Amino acid sequence: MLPAALTTLLFSLSAICSNRTAKLMGGIEANFWRLSFGSLLLGIYGHTLGMGLSGAALPIFLFSGCVGFGVGDMALFQALPRLGSRLSVMLTLCLSSPLAALMEWWWLRTRLSGAEILCGGVILAGVAVALAPARREGPVQPGLVAGWLFGAVAAFCQGAGAVLSRKAFALARQAGDPIDGVTAAYQRILGGLAFGAVFLLASKRHALWTRLRGAIAENGHAHSRSSSWRKALPWMLASGLAGPTLGVSCYQWALKTTPTGVVLPIVAITPLVIIPFSYRLEGERPTKRSLAGGALAVAGALALVWAKNPHG
Repeated sequence: MLPAALTTLLFSLSAICSNRTAKLMGGIEANFWRLSFGSLLLGIYGHTLGMGLSGAALPIFLFSGCVGFGVGDMALFQALPRLGSRLSVMLTLCLSSPLAALMEWWWLRTRLSGAEILCGGVILAGVAVALAPARREGPVQPGLVAGWLFGAVAAFCQGAGAVLSRKAFALARQAGDPIDGVTAAYQRILGGLAFGAVFLLASKRHALWTRLRGAIAENGHAHSRSSSWRKALPWMLASGLAGPTLGVSCYQWALKTTPTGVVLPIVAITPLVIIPFSYRLEGERPTKRSLAGGALAVAGALALVWAKNPHG
């Protein structure tokens, strides 16, 4: 349970830093460089203290990264402008947990106890209460159906990526490979980075060339981009360290020992943990409903810890 709790905290810090980075660099570019920096740090560990790019489970970890980081993140970024951040996060996190539990039960025959299922449901209910939009938030946005579909794809990919990681760890144990969470995170993030790089180059090739020509023709524009890079660099480095490096390592550590139906509901608390950081760094005041939902989710998480280890 400790690695899942650490994952939640680290993902929350990464989200705050990523938000700052995206405002300065743009979302697609910020995410790509964040993953690149995380891959570099994880690679240093993986090729010195870890197993590097070896092991029987390497193909599955790479595929897990393509599904979770690659397709999942791409779908999430398509859902965000259509649903907004709160609905997108709620749909992705709350739907991925039961989907992952069902997939792991069907594929790996992992069963959860009744208490674990109940506590996970309480956590997801708390997240839904805290993040669901108010009824008076305005008219329905165009493209709402497409947003729900993209959000469902993101949720499915996040859940499938987690289950694939569980399968990879099981295969590694059968082969006698002593793979750790950090090495697994490295192998997994490479799959996501490769998919993201191919998609970025394929979809943004013309835009990148136009931007490059404009930067060469206008020194002021180039200077402006250089200034934005300098301002964004500390936030990007912090985001890459907290999220893809330490956060994903703890995430893989949790999945190595704990079913996805337990890990993902705890990770779903991430947007609630963001609330105090957002209030401190961005001045965003939490609503009474978000605080009530957060309290319910935290109570569910504490109950889940007890359900996993009732004797302490």
